[in-house]
Amino acid sequence: MKKVILAVAGILFLLPLNTKAQKSKTKRPNIIFIMSDDHAYQAISAYDDKLIHTPNIDRLAKEGMLFTNASVTNSICAPSRATILTGKHTHINGKVDNYFPFDTTQVTFPQIFKKNGYKTAMFGKLHFGNNPKGVDEFMILPGQGNYINPDFIVTNGDTIRKEGYVTDIITDVSLDWLKKEAADDEPFMMMYLHKAPHRPWWPRADKFKEFTKKRFPEPATLFDDYKNRGTAAKTAEMNLLTHMMYSHDSKIRPETLAKMEGKVFPVVEEYPNGFYGPYNRATAEQKALYDPVLDSINDFFYENWPKMNDTEKMKWKYQRYMQDYLGSISSVDDNVGRLLDYLDESGLAANTIVIYTSDQGFYLGEHGWFDKRFIYDESFKTPLLVRWPNVVKPGSVENEMVQNLDFAQTMLEAVGIKPPNDMQGESLIPLLKGNKKDWTRDAVYYQYYEYPSVHMVKRHYGIVSKEFKLVHFYYDVDEWELYDRLNDPNEMNNVYNDPAYADTVKKLKKDLIALRIKYKDSPEQDQKYIDKYKSAGMIK
Repeated sequence: MKKVILAVAGILFLLPLNTKAQKSKTKRPNIIFIMSDDHAYQAISAYDDKLIHTPNIDRLAKEGMLFTNASVTNSICAPSRATILTGKHTHINGKVDNYFPFDTTQVTFPQIFKKNGYKTAMFGKLHFGNNPKGVDEFMILPGQGNYINPDFIVTNGDTIRKEGYVTDIITDVSLDWLKKEAADDEPFMMMYLHKAPHRPWWPRADKFKEFTKKRFPEPATLFDDYKNRGTAAKTAEMNLLTHMMYSHDSKIRPETLAKMEGKVFPVVEEYPNGFYGPYNRATAEQKALYDPVLDSINDFFYENWPKMNDTEKMKWKYQRYMQDYLGSISSVDDNVGRLLDYLDESGLAANTIVIYTSDQGFYLGEHGWFDKRFIYDESFKTPLLVRWPNVVKPGSVENEMVQNLDFAQTMLEAVGIKPPNDMQGESLIPLLKGNKKDWTRDAVYYQYYEYPSVHMVKRHYGIVSKEFKLVHFYYDVDEWELYDRLNDPNEMNNVYNDPAYADTVKKLKKDLIALRIKYKDSPEQDQKYIDKYKSAGMIK
């Protein structure tokens, strides 16, 4: 009898522990949303290891899911962020470009998380607005922000300056918040938003020294002549040779250019302070770390540039671009590693969904370009990696057509919050759980508005499936393009007028009209935003 009593007592003693363990297992998951700025998918080694090795970001692919057909609805910074925050296309949330203001009456997903009992925070680059809604604590860069000794706007509205490198600082603050606020009894949603690798690319001094010694393989389309494309590709102003700037981008000092007057063609610097603006933020000690590398770059340029032909100049500019762009990404990867390590060490990893993405893709010399804006793949596609322990199968790869339009709904549904009915995305939960039979989308919709403007990419909209891409360029042209994504992955040949694709064009035009109706877009909406540009004096 005594043994029975002891056994029952032992069971009763264990019950609270088992109950507590079960409660922990069913606790709503935390979310860390990581976004870099202009991080091309082809500069993540989980996608392609030709340019750079990113072991820490790759961990999310090994331990979660890699999306190979993730894309944006509008490939430009602020509109992309507005779409992510609202789960709505830019013509609905009002942020169609980097100029017109965001409609602050729009409900953002951090507000919904906060309303539903989540601690919320945002650290890094928001790009628009100085008082993000729905976050308990924030520290955000004003506008584009700076790489060296950056300023930040903090929760009480003050602007502070922090000494150091922006990627490290954003991570330091994010880790401090996690250590202070990430408690077991209350779930959290943190947005960890990097400035890097946005132009102008200033790596940390040690990365600057390391990466200027590297040489990178050139893309097959570096010397693209656009002969099988329309007006838009031929007239865009984002060519490495003719549009990438010497001081602002390649780190050529104005004094060096002044000494070379008449020897450099063309000398076009739209940003007079393009070099000294970033450089003069550095302390004397920091400048001393940068100067030997800057001296080496400038000495080579002064001695060799006048003797180089256009092909050699293009190749040199490409290498300079990659050295700085990829050097900036290397710091992002290091710091993502710091954050993932902390999640493991603290025990938070087991109940935290980690998402890594960018606000859009970026051209890394493909088609001879830098920047983004186009519906063509390097700009349109964006990295997306999701780790969700015990839900997402480690090492899984998904090729369905998904968009940044889907992120808000996915995060809300992942934690059991019903998304608002006016969100336009589709939850990725079926794909994350491996239930592809529950996924019905076969094509996505895209529209770009900011023209005429920097880089002169014409206004266009289009439909993209896994097999095809149909695009309509409008406003000052009326041109259609069709690309066979499977047989022409580099998008070199517009087959819109090829009789073999006549049925495809007919079907895609019908599907495009249906998507325009579904997302409440129309020729009238197009004209509305043209009229806004006219009334603002931006176009005639």
